[in-house]
Amino acid sequence: MNPQISQISTDSKGEKDPESHAVIGAAMEVHRILGRGFLENVYHDALAEEFTVRSVPFRNEVDFPVHYKGVILGSSYRADFVCYTDLIVELKALDAITPRERSQVINYLKASGCRRGLLLNFGSSSLQYERLVFG
Repeated sequence: MNPQISQISTDSKGEKDPESHAVIGAAMEVHRILGRGFLENVYHDALAEEFTVRSVPFRNEVDFPVHYKGVILGSSYRADFVCYTDLIVELKALDAITPRERSQVINYLKASGCRRGLLLNFGSSSLQYERLVFG
């Protein structure tokens, strides 16, 4: 499949996706307790702990090879988390989400073959999140 940006839809409410809802709920709890101002790795560690407490299955720091014309390139992408079996979760601690961060998640979806991604930003006064769906 040749992915195009038009195949990505965003849904900031995570509707009709209980797995996305569970991840967003865990992230909200982390943000409620820690607030903003920490580095991304602090939120990463706290979210891993919250996933464990809430029994959200996850893999940490997952590498995805990049394919080009049937060849695996030496470069790869590393997603912060893959929850359940196919939900990529990328964390940020920025003032605001920009198209650059969205593009990063889109590229993770392309490289991984996963259909769903969540972009979570802990750097604002309230948790920002975007749900991206491929295809």
